[in-house]
Amino acid sequence: MSAADDEADVDRVLAGDPSAFEGIVRRWQGPLVNLAYRFCRDRGRAEDLAQEAFLRAYRGLRQWRRQGMFSTWLFALATNLYRTEIRRIPPVPVPLDGIEAGARHPGDDPDDHDRDRAIRRAVDTLPPKYREALILFYFREMDVAAAAAALGVPEGTLKARLARARALLRRKLPAVTAAPRLKEAQ
Repeated sequence: MSAADDEADVDRVLAGDPSAFEGIVRRWQGPLVNLAYRFCRDRGRAEDLAQEAFLRAYRGLRQWRRQGMFSTWLFALATNLYRTEIRRIPPVPVPLDGIEAGARHPGDDPDDHDRDRAIRRAVDTLPPKYREALILFYFREMDVAAAAAALGVPEGTLKARLARARALLRRKLPAVTAAPRLKEAQ
């Protein structure tokens, strides 16, 4: 995925070739659906949210100021949309007490599977501002600057939210977090 490809496609769309937006969709559809899924935990809803994000991006291409990468702008737009939609129609919460061991795949280490599932469930129970920071930083693997830009907050605020989220997770999952530590924001 190249920033130059994104810029070229945006230029073509703005010059009157709407079919060039297809390249942007091809490059970013998987990542935007995955990001939406981290917010709502429903594949169908995630696909709908990603489609809406692309529609808004297409309509707002002239608003991209080119000061940063197109992908940062696109993910900020998508994150804001997802946050708004999740507040409007929240996903059904699952209490941590009711979590059972899920289906395992042959060759999976049961301890790893259970730990990953417990962490995902615990992240889902965090307040939105902490959950969103974790999703972008850990699951989307954005750096601090990109995640902060996507959320529209200063880098220091993002770092504080990550620290608070890790502390909340450590309290919720003491046995899980005693194993390999969550990487710290640099």
